[in-house]
Amino acid sequence: MSATTFAGSAQFAAASILGDGGTVAAAVTAALLLNARYAPIGISVAPWLEGPRWRRFLHAQLVVDESWAIAARGEGRYDPRILVGAGVLLYAAWVLGTAVGSVGGRALGDPTKLGLDAAFPALFLALLLPQVRSRKPLFAALLGAAIALALTPLTPPGVPIIAASARLPARVRR
Repeated sequence: MSATTFAGSAQFAAASILGDGGTVAAAVTAALLLNARYAPIGISVAPWLEGPRWRRFLHAQLVVDESWAIAARGEGRYDPRILVGAGVLLYAAWVLGTAVGSVGGRALGDPTKLGLDAAFPALFLALLLPQVRSRKPLFAALLGAAIALALTPLTPPGVPIIAASARLPARVRR
């Protein structure tokens, strides 16, 4: 799954649902909901991906939260070389890390005792901080976090992320 689904949150959700006896349909639905965030991310970088369609399609597969965030140059601009380069490195590390973890992961013991359960929230916070340069992005980030936190205990996986990223109508934003 790591080689075909380059999205950690979707993989963790699917594995968790299946591990707890959930259905394949529930696991796939959760993964799709979590990966829905890649639609607006893909739209934001599409103008910066060059070349024939097949090449742009392949490069788009490397757009994940981390590569997208570090390739951002502000004001809706992205560096395609950083986007693709980071994506290649992240993909290789993800697949290799999964392979190593599947073979020797039990040697670590309980990941929560090592604090590894805080890794993803810390990663996303580190990706967010450089984006918050003024009051408007700060407000958007805090509002999104509040929405996601409020919905997490009430909704299926993926829904809080989608709801938190929903854009407010222009008249409400003013």
